[in-house]
Amino acid sequence: MKKKIKQIIRDFHLQKPFEVYSRELQLPIDTQKIITLMGVRRCGKTSILYETINRLTETIDKKRILFFNFEDERFELNQESLDLILQAYMELYPEIEMKDTYLFFDEIQNVDGWEKFVRRVYDGMSQNIFITGSNSKLLSRDIATSLRGRTITYEVFPLSFREYLAFEKIEIDLHSTKSLAFIHNRLEKFLREGAFPETVLFDERIRAKILQDYYNVMIYKDLIERFSIKNTEALKFFLKRILASSTKLVSINKIYNDLKSSGFKVGKNSLYAYLGYVEDIYLSLTLDKYSQKITTQTDKKVYSIDIGFNNTLLYKFSDDIGKSMENAVFLELRRREKEIYYHTDRTSECDFVVVEKGSVRQAIQVTYEMENEKTREREFKGLVNACKQYGLNKGFIITYEEEGSYEKDGVSIELVSLVSFLLEVSS
Repeated sequence: MKKKIKQIIRDFHLQKPFEVYSRELQLPIDTQKIITLMGVRRCGKTSILYETINRLTETIDKKRILFFNFEDERFELNQESLDLILQAYMELYPEIEMKDTYLFFDEIQNVDGWEKFVRRVYDGMSQNIFITGSNSKLLSRDIATSLRGRTITYEVFPLSFREYLAFEKIEIDLHSTKSLAFIHNRLEKFLREGAFPETVLFDERIRAKILQDYYNVMIYKDLIERFSIKNTEALKFFLKRILASSTKLVSINKIYNDLKSSGFKVGKNSLYAYLGYVEDIYLSLTLDKYSQKITTQTDKKVYSIDIGFNNTLLYKFSDDIGKSMENAVFLELRRREKEIYYHTDRTSECDFVVVEKGSVRQAIQVTYEMENEKTREREFKGLVNACKQYGLNKGFIITYEEEGSYEKDGVSIELVSLVSFLLEVSS
């Protein structure tokens, strides 16, 4: 095994610089902290590592970089064999001091006991460590117990709209009629097809096959194998229902009854566990109701990690562009590291409230259009009620393309187009 590892390390050092598309997230290089990337499978974590390695090799010898992919099918590594990687590297380059090396461990959560290994390396060999993982709960729990104070953690999502346009080589010039035409054309595509990096440049037929493959790997490798799930058919039924519930409150009780009526035997506790697993692997993410009280599991809304999953795996989801817009806004707020919740009272709902330092600072509604009077009154009511409850004098409604301002019951309401929001264009 050590001989194979040496070959992989050496092959890596003989490679030319990686050809990667630049992402907005630029990792810091010399923090003396363990840099951790977490996110759904295939969202681009490895490419961000590659881009970081490219930047490093502009100033240091590439031999000082050790990169290892723990999803390499040629190896079945365990905690004991992790040391073989270091031994192989040091035998190849005995003249290099380990404290001067940069270590990149991709999908390291696949090895049991990885956190003790990383801590030992950090404490005694090198403090330039970069790791990725596709399981938020596993990484966060192990980091909290073993690596506290030693890490800086970043969440990685599929492409933002700005990154999506860059991948498509679309120039962002909001004062150019031609550029705006391309941007709006791609916005519709972005909301329909999603933004996993690998899928962007493929046609619809190939893209659908790739997304289906992602989904199958998540089911079998990330869920069934990792969490030892035996009731696979119930799990598949549950996942389809979760995807279909995107942007809505998730009712475990209703899913349980539907499973029961379809002949599946599964307990409610198992379904709650499944929901936790789904969020752990970033397939879907949940949003809590804002409250000073402790929320319960029945208070959660669910959002897909990528709308392309929904439109590939489910029929008719793409018919409601408002759902796709709300999902896109949710992901963008998470991407911007905002602390977000939804607000509801007895008569209305507000899609998102943004909290800073324990207080609500912003209220946001999302709707396709405001021309329909019934829609306008509903959106106004939910937004105004939220603003009044949290002492805000201004709220925002994100629409597909309308912009403008209103005043309702003493609250200033600003309409912002989705393009302006996603591209962070100030009004």
